[in-house]
Amino acid sequence: MTSILLTLLLAALGGAVFSALHVPLAWMIGALAATATLNWFRPARVHKLMRPAALIILGLSLGQSFTPAVVAAVAEAIPALLAAGILSILSGVAVAPMLGRMAGLDSRTGYFASVPGGVVVMIVLAQRAGVSLPPVTLAQTIRVLVVVLTFPFGLSFFAHHAEDTVFNTARLAVDLPWLLALLAAGLGIALVMSRTRIANPWMLPPLILSIALTGTGHMPSGIPSFLVNMAQVALGATLGQRITREFLLGSRQLVLASVISSLLLCALCAAIGVALGLATGLPPAAVVLGMAPGGMPEMGITARSLDLAVPLVLGFHLTRTLLCNLFVGSIYDLARRLRILR
Repeated sequence: MTSILLTLLLAALGGAVFSALHVPLAWMIGALAATATLNWFRPARVHKLMRPAALIILGLSLGQSFTPAVVAAVAEAIPALLAAGILSILSGVAVAPMLGRMAGLDSRTGYFASVPGGVVVMIVLAQRAGVSLPPVTLAQTIRVLVVVLTFPFGLSFFAHHAEDTVFNTARLAVDLPWLLALLAAGLGIALVMSRTRIANPWMLPPLILSIALTGTGHMPSGIPSFLVNMAQVALGATLGQRITREFLLGSRQLVLASVISSLLLCALCAAIGVALGLATGLPPAAVVLGMAPGGMPEMGITARSLDLAVPLVLGFHLTRTLLCNLFVGSIYDLARRLRILR
């Protein structure tokens, strides 16, 4: 318990310091940096319930951006969402051979380690496909770390100068009794869905609940900023906990290959995002963040912290997650037949 409290205290302190320095995505990145630093000298410990609790809060908070007008606008953008999802998966296919060669992985493992479907989703899908999980877990984790440490900083120079669009909505006032009821409902639906095979039961069901309530005009309370900040701290600490000496030094070849391939994937997705945004008339910065090969929680929080079309960004990541669940195996088989993967 002492280690858990120490980790949480240092993570919150790191978030507060980074927030005071006006670092983009401050609470998450600060918590990640503080926890990773602690972990280098002594084991950091994060309670197993912190991440699920954080995801429930984030799901409820991010879903409150989906007003009726926003739902209609996102629906109109569905062709762009589908195109972006397919292109981001194909970008993962493009970098998979390089990761495989540099890290000495077979083509199937390299593929599941490269496709940006979210850490949890790709681990679950890799397990179902009978792929070795340790290299997939490590490579996917490093990819999310690279995205979290690059995209918020890069987009912070452009996001705040973007014109307001229909996707940017006002935040709701907090009503304490209804807030407690909302949190209880989010927890209840997440617990029920955790018994199913859904890849991310802690965020997706509360997110869908929040979208349904907001989209029909029945959302009873906003989520206070301090809860969202604490959720960022929990996610940052969870990521930082994974960065141990063994993690960085035990598989140096795979770590280096994952960093290089992740940077290449980030550049490729960003370039496609800019082009897609200009072609469709959607906010380019939001499309770039929607194309970012990071996880939905991290990118949703980035969009929120930058006031950057949260519903649109979530729409991109939800679509990609759905496409990965449905077609990741078929896309691999097609890539093999076309000799893209060997």
